[in-house]
This record gives sequence, structure tokens and C-alpha cells, in this order.
Amino acid sequence: MKASQGKIGRVFVMRLEHGDAVPACIERFAEENGVTAGHVLLVGGIGSGQVVVGPRRTDEMPPDPLILPVDGAHEVVGVGVLAPDESGKPVLHIHAALGRSGQTLTGCLRFGAGTWLVCEAILYEITGVNVTRVKDKESGFELLEVRKQ
Repeated sequence: MKASQGKIGRVFVMRLEHGDAVPACIERFAEENGVTAGHVLLVGGIGSGQVVVGPRRTDEMPPDPLILPVDGAHEVVGVGVLAPDESGKPVLHIHAALGRSGQTLTGCLRFGAGTWLVCEAILYEITGVNVTRVKDKESGFELLEVRKQ
């Protein structure tokens, strides 16, 4: 394990509106407000888009993502880590559980999900950390690279 110690900076409370795309709208907000690293909590509704629910085959590299559609309004709770990519742009890696009618769909909102009516998000800025999302050659994922100060 690698770790980098930081401090909580600013805290933003956001209301995502109907149709706003997660994670894109949070990444755009972070970039406009100079937030490069942070922690995101999400609660509300998701009504469209896709969720990555794992690799199609566990032992295959690079993984072929197993993607399921969001078919109508779902309740959502999610948590994510915001970190800059190699160009310095903030990228949000967010996983969420979406529920509807007693069924749960859980996975990564990497390909985007549209807000249904409203989502509320809290973005905790983390300052003083040395982290970057670096493209891993084997998996093709942008993995979090953590360096000591």
C-alpha cells in the first residue's frame, strides 16, 4: 500500500439537476473551482446511462467491461475519489448502488449516468496530497498513483 497525507480544504455542497451527467458535471465543477483531489459523496436519483458492473472475464487483460443500462429512475448512493490525470484534469472514480423496486444495481459510473430529478453531492477538497491517475499498460485503467511528499 502507498499513502500520501493531506488536509481537508474547502467543502462544496452541490445540487445536480435533472439530466446532469455523473461524473462529468462534478469533474467540470472541480476543474472550474481549482479542485484537483477530493472525496465525493452522492445521494439522490439516477434515471439514465450505464453502469460498469465488473469485467466480463476475471482473468482477461485488458478487461472487457460488463456494462448494464440504467432503465428508469433509481435511488442512488455513491462514493468516489477525485484525482488529477496526467494532464492535471480532475477525474472522478465513483462507484454507486442504484436501487429500484427491490433490485440493486451496483458498479462504476465511469461511462456516465444521468440525474433523475435531483442528486445531492458533497465534494471534500483534499490539499497537500501527491496523487495522479496514470494509465496502466496492462489493464488500460487510469490507476491512482500515490507518492509520498
